Amino acid sequence: MSEEQIKLAQIELRNVGPAMIAKRLAVPGTISPSADLIAHVSVKLSGTVAELRKNIGDDVVKDEVIAVLESREVADAKSEYMAARLTNDLAQDLANRDKTLWDGKAIPEQQFLRSRNAAAQSGMKVNIARQKLMALGLADNEIATLPETPEARLRRQDVRAPISGRVVERKVELGAAVGRDNLETELFVIVDLSRVWVDLSVAASDLPLIREGQPVKISARGLSESTTGKVIFVSPLVDKDTRTARVVAVIENADRTWRPGSFVTAAIALNERTVPVVAPATAIQKVEGRSVVFVRTKDGFQKRDVVLGEKEDQGLEIVSGLTPGETIATTNTFALKAELSKPKDKD
Repeated sequence: MSEEQIKLAQIELRNVGPAMIAKRLAVPGTISPSADLIAHVSVKLSGTVAELRKNIGDDVVKDEVIAVLESREVADAKSEYMAARLTNDLAQDLANRDKTLWDGKAIPEQQFLRSRNAAAQSGMKVNIARQKLMALGLADNEIATLPETPEARLRRQDVRAPISGRVVERKVELGAAVGRDNLETELFVIVDLSRVWVDLSVAASDLPLIREGQPVKISARGLSESTTGKVIFVSPLVDKDTRTARVVAVIENADRTWRPGSFVTAAIALNERTVPVVAPATAIQKVEGRSVVFVRTKDGFQKRDVVLGEKEDQGLEIVSGLTPGETIATTNTFALKAELSKPKDKD
């Protein structure tokens, strides 16, 4: 067959060579969010919801303001902090002045010690007021800019996203009272789905074959593509009713193909080895009970008997019959097989 005939027959060619072959254990699984990438956004003070800047389904970026609260509690804490700062600034100035005067023998030591003690106490009060603000959820940069903050903003507190991700739950409405005393404290639930878990159920009899770090191939009905991950957890406990144990694998999910709740099949690689020659399963045909491939020659194709080994997805190990680098037909090989059965022309 010429190159043109091969193209018209839609026969694809491929050079065979080495590849990884693995013996795999197939188990059912379910996609779930990674527990490390779930954030429950809760309030640490009593107040009311003044603004809701994000809704369910919205994407958020870490530290983005997603809601604003109004709270007398935070206003009092901010005022207390600023008053403590003013008192401390004055106390420090007096202590520095008295030290200079004492060094010059202009005042008695007892007066200097009193002003130094007052400065230390005022500094401690500033630190306590600052810690109170941090406990209410204010960041360092917010505390630093409080003296320049308009008075009307003192009662308002920004709620920021602790992680980047997507809002999957919103627990409150605009104007709702939140905080302590049996009120709702959770505002949002944010999930980052760029990496997800695969919860697997492995039979107790197969557990000795599973270990953390093993590669896993994940596939699902209705999805043409598959992905790979690795085992990160093997439970030491076996369910007494199902006689299975929980195994968790992690996969990357930047394009959000793998949705939590989806059922999948996981193929756990029990052992892996590199073999010299692997051919696509579509290249293999049966002729008179023997496995054959069609090797490209300068004139067309040559039937070649091969011995098959282990299978890896759509690839088959070729134990003998092919050498690395040879070119074989990988599609429409049934047409080549049909050519073999045609009677040969006699002179």
